[in-house]
Amino acid sequence: MGVKRSHAEMSGRPKKQDAPTASDQPQSPFMPIFETFRAELDEHHARREEIIKASRDITAASKKIIFTLQRTRKLKEPLPQHVTKTNKDHHDIIAERLKNVAKHLQGINSFRYARQISGGCQEWMEAASFQHYLETARLLSYEESRALLEQVSRDEEGRSVVLSPEDYVLGIYDMTGELMRFAITAMATQGLPTIPLEADDPNADAAGAIEVDSSVPVAGQRNVLTDMRLLRSALEGIDAGSGPFAKDAEKKMEVMRTSVEKVEKSLYGLIVRGAERPKGWMPDMDAGGGRAIEVEG
Repeated sequence: MGVKRSHAEMSGRPKKQDAPTASDQPQSPFMPIFETFRAELDEHHARREEIIKASRDITAASKKIIFTLQRTRKLKEPLPQHVTKTNKDHHDIIAERLKNVAKHLQGINSFRYARQISGGCQEWMEAASFQHYLETARLLSYEESRALLEQVSRDEEGRSVVLSPEDYVLGIYDMTGELMRFAITAMATQGLPTIPLEADDPNADAAGAIEVDSSVPVAGQRNVLTDMRLLRSALEGIDAGSGPFAKDAEKKMEVMRTSVEKVEKSLYGLIVRGAERPKGWMPDMDAGGGRAIEVEG
């Protein structure tokens, strides 16, 4: 039986050689460098996605805590047992997520991923400060907030998440909105909540002004509205400078002012026309907002 030959062999042309494989080619001296870069980028994206997911979970759990806290109707008293019991699971979720990402937010990485964790820290700050105000009628200071977050987020190796001053301030801005909702709801049932003063209260001489600036006097009885006004004055005095923080602060500043105005208008309606209100009346949170006042010429 004959052997079948290829067309190249029959025409007398040399047989085509196989292309050299990758292993036969000399390796570039730069390949190990780029492989290191690739590994670092993969780790960066994995850390970033993990932090973003944790921040979203922290935000969601914090919102649920705030929602439950809004069931409270009194100030400067321990939270009701049903509120504490309901929020325990949400606090556990927040602590777990923070401990999982604490290792990624150490050293320079705390600045590298600041924007990714910022949303969760702000929402946590809003919930923590709102709960602290309901329990003590005081504003949670930055030092107290930072120590609390470090305690909640500390993992087995002692690493924790550090609360930035920017996230603290932005969280306090948002907390004024929760004070507005708390005040509006309370006015519909029992009137605007007031803060009882004790003999050893350091603010007793100044009508119990919220502890933001003890040099600012507050006339009359202390209540949620007087605290919101004082807090507004303190926040308006912050120099945000420029950059992303200034942009965020400017937006939240307008919302904060609107929240204070809503409580003022609702309290005005309750006092001036309170006798004409039907039982179970709820103040209009949008009263006067966005409507022009017509004046006869």
